[in-house]
Amino acid sequence: MIRTPFSAKEQVFIILLSMICLGYSWGQTSEKKKSLEIRFEHFVGSEVLQLDSVTYINPLGQDFTVTKFNYYISDIRLTRKDGKEFVSPMHFLIKEDEPSSKRCFLEKIPPGEYTSIQFSIGVDSIKNCSGIQSGALDPINGMFWTWNTGYIFLKLEGKSTASSMPNGTLEYHIGGFKQPNNCIKTISLALETPLIIAKKKSGMLIIKTDVMELLKSPNDIDFSEVPVVTGVENSQMISNNYQDIFTIIPLERVE
Repeated sequence: MIRTPFSAKEQVFIILLSMICLGYSWGQTSEKKKSLEIRFEHFVGSEVLQLDSVTYINPLGQDFTVTKFNYYISDIRLTRKDGKEFVSPMHFLIKEDEPSSKRCFLEKIPPGEYTSIQFSIGVDSIKNCSGIQSGALDPINGMFWTWNTGYIFLKLEGKSTASSMPNGTLEYHIGGFKQPNNCIKTISLALETPLIIAKKKSGMLIIKTDVMELLKSPNDIDFSEVPVVTGVENSQMISNNYQDIFTIIPLERVE
C-alpha cells in the first residue's frame, strides 16, 4: 500500500507536536543549567585588604604591607543534603589586583539543598605535569616556576621593616605536589544556612579569605627569620596555615 501525503490537518498536528516536544526539551535543558557564583573577599583580620597603601601588624607585632596576593582554587565539591556530590574540574586563579577573578562561576549544578563546600588550594599533580597550558593555568599569569616545572599555588608579596631582605621585601611563593612537601591542601566548610539551588534560582556563596590567618596558626611567620619562601624549604610551614584562612560570610539565594 502506498502512503498518501499527509493531509493539512495531519501536517498541523505534526508541527504542533514537534513544537511541544522541542519546547519540553529546551525547558529540561534550562532547568539543569543552574549556576553558583562563589565570590572571594580578601581581608587582613577584620580589615579589607588594600594593596600597597595600608600597613598591618602581624601577631608578632611586626608591620607589613601587601603588594600581591594570588592563589589557585581547584577541585570544588558541593555536597547535597542527600549525600550526592557535585564536582567541578575547573581551576580558578584568584588575584587581588583583578576584581573579576574573585568571582568564580560554576555551571550545570543539579538543583538541591547543599550543606557543605570543599575545595583545594593548589594545582593537582596531573595538571602540574601536563606542561604549558592555557586559561587560568597559562604561565603568562606569573604563577609558574620556570626553573622547575610546576605551579605556584599561592603567592603573597609585600614589605616589612622587620624583613632582613633588601628594601624590606617579603616574598612567599608556595608550591610543590610531591611528598613529603605536598602543599596542596583541602579546605572543607560547612554551610550553617544550606545553599539552595532551585529550578528557577541560581546561588551565591561569599567566602572570606584572611591574609592574617595565613601568617599564624599553627605557625607564626616571623618576618625577621623567614622573609622569603620560594622553594621547598619552609613551604610546608606556610601551607599548613591554609586551613583557617577561609570562612563563609553571608549566604543568600539570587534570582
